[in-house]
Formats: sequence, C-alpha cells, structure tokens
Amino acid sequence: MAGFGHCSGRTNRELVENMIKSRMLKNSDEASLARISQVSHVDARAECGRVIGHGATISAPHMHAYAADLLLPFLRPGARVLDIGSGSGYLCAVLHHLVTSYTSVRPTDQSATAAVSGHVVGIEHIPELLDWSLQNLKKDERTRRAVESNAIEIHAGDGRLGYPSGGPYDAIHVGAAAPTIPEPLILQLAAPGRTKGRG
Repeated sequence: MAGFGHCSGRTNRELVENMIKSRMLKNSDEASLARISQVSHVDARAECGRVIGHGATISAPHMHAYAADLLLPFLRPGARVLDIGSGSGYLCAVLHHLVTSYTSVRPTDQSATAAVSGHVVGIEHIPELLDWSLQNLKKDERTRRAVESNAIEIHAGDGRLGYPSGGPYDAIHVGAAAPTIPEPLILQLAAPGRTKGRG
C-alpha cells in the first residue's frame, strides 16, 4: 500500500518492515528501525486503536512508529523527550530505544551492555494508566532497567503543563488533539527541537 494507511505484522520487526514498504516511515535508518522493532510489549498485529479503559484509547502501533519517525531527526542518543498522554507506556519504550545507544561490553554476552542513555518523561493524567504503563515497561529487561535508573520517568499530571524539571526537551510528542500548542510546552522545547501532536 502506498502512502499513509494501516499497517500490521506478526512481529514488531515485520510491522516495521511493512511500514517501510508502505512508505509510512521516511526518516528512519536501519539502526533506528532495529531499535523500534525491539520493543516487545505490544500486539504488532493490531491495525487500529484499542480501548484501554478509563475512557482512554491506545493508538495502533503503526501510528506510534509514524509519530516517532517524524521526531526521529531529534531522537539521537542522549536526547531528552517528553511524551504527553503516555497511556500504555509503549511509545515511551520506543522513544527510549531511539535515544539510547547500547554497546556490547563483551561480544559473547549480549546482556552485558553499556548505554549512552537519553531521558524520556511520560505524563499521564489517569493514575490507573500510569500504574499500567509502569507494569508494561517492566516487562522488557532494558526498559525495566531504564525505569529503575530514571532514564524513563512516568508522572501523573496535566500534560498541557508539560514537565518543566525534565527539560528542555529535544522532542515533545502529544498523543491528543488540541486547538493550539500549549505555551508551557513551547517554553520547555529546546532550540532546535520539534513537537508533534497526534489526534
């Protein structure tokens, strides 16, 4: 399929490969795509958003990858990222993989790695989803370690206010529609930086 549309796969890697074929991802290089495909706690077969309770929905995985692809020029290792409406924690995991560079300490031991880690802050206004997102992030070894070291932080709060103490941010993702960009988010954005909304 050409242009923007639904996309799925039997695995995360296949999902990413199908998004490339559909020309949905334009900025991603091979290393970035490999890091996106490592995130394990998502159903890559889902082609549409799903209700996740408490009046909230989670976007389809291809929508998360599409948003990350638009932010990718600012998602270098060591970058700081703010995710407004972090929901299930899935996009925070993707963003963490994109702003963290893992280097194997011992070639024979893939689990022994040193990381140049970025910082991802998620803001979620529904407390139950905050707890659920932390549970999801702890399902994967690397994101579990990131939560424990505060390389990934999830906070309850009003996303329109951002999270000033974690900034300035190289990239801000807003997982909701808004008539205008809230001024606090602009003030927390680094220069150069990019914000991307998703309705």
